[in-house]
Amino acid sequence: MYYKDFGGKKVSALGMGGIRFPTVEGNVNSIIREDAQKLVDLAMNKGINFFDTSHLYMAGDSEKFLGEALKKYPRESYTVATKFYYCVSDDIEKVFSEQMERLDTGYIDVYMLHSLNDETIEPYTDKARGYIDFILKKQEEGLVKKIGFSSHASPAVLERFLDYYDKFDMALIQLNYLDWSVLDAKRQYEILTEHGIPVWVMEPLKGGRLAKLNGEAASLLTSFAPDRTLASWGMRFLMGLPNVHTVLSGMGTAEEILDNCKTFEKPDPLSKEETALLMRAAEIYKASMGVPCSSCRYCTAGCPAELDIPRIVAAYNEKMIGGDVWRVSKIGLKSASECLGCGECARLCPQKIDIPAIMEKMKDLG
Repeated sequence: MYYKDFGGKKVSALGMGGIRFPTVEGNVNSIIREDAQKLVDLAMNKGINFFDTSHLYMAGDSEKFLGEALKKYPRESYTVATKFYYCVSDDIEKVFSEQMERLDTGYIDVYMLHSLNDETIEPYTDKARGYIDFILKKQEEGLVKKIGFSSHASPAVLERFLDYYDKFDMALIQLNYLDWSVLDAKRQYEILTEHGIPVWVMEPLKGGRLAKLNGEAASLLTSFAPDRTLASWGMRFLMGLPNVHTVLSGMGTAEEILDNCKTFEKPDPLSKEETALLMRAAEIYKASMGVPCSSCRYCTAGCPAELDIPRIVAAYNEKMIGGDVWRVSKIGLKSASECLGCGECARLCPQKIDIPAIMEKMKDLG
């Protein structure tokens, strides 16, 4: 395992996400302690020392379990991060108190605002609510060491947020070689880099989907490097981004931990040839499952309903490629239902996409 400096503390380049621990059959929010403890122990033994959780993960059992699992280790030997999510509770003082009790680690190494997006930017930047001020106060008290935020925001919303406040120690974004273009993670990464904010990565393999791909895309990579796993390609892509600090993976099996730790034994970014090959594989995968929208925005100019069509198409792709219904429900469903079906957008589209057909499909998703 290799490490990076984070405020004078060495943090592993691979971190463990706290949302995919083994659970009791029929109850996804009840962690099987014995099995999950073995995974945490294996991670620590292999050099992973960063653990990420949240107030809402597994209905709070993730925080509680991690606090229990890490008790056997010296406090300075690990870094734990958790988050406050406005959409679950707007009482940050109450939530923080619960988190301190659940984790029982004395202090929280990294405390984040959870899931910046179009819906949460207003409360997170509301001076009357004072969420950022609260976290800064806890930092002054020594109960929080570093502050940050996680984000599923568009580049425009991310820019707005950082215009309001940008003195964060880190930011956690969804970043992988597919979302580099599908969700414009490239621009999100660039914005954070321009602001001097180190990037932590969630969904490096898009919920495990990039560890499988489809037949043609997988064959392209395995033919080039038969001894490498598909997962390692995604991880090594991230190693080539200088401002990526730690990559979080929700590793629910020992095999996943061992494979990822093997990849992270040393920095091993993709070569130019390998990067080009991976991008070809990504295009093959996208072509089979999504809409090849380039977000040129020609379509929006003539839309009589004034829809943000590229954003709706991005949500459609996220659903079809990644399977995430929540993003579709949050982004554009109402707008899709307002499509008039006039076809003006399709006439203007350089990619010749049948946009009205996509709008019809969007209406049925949820």
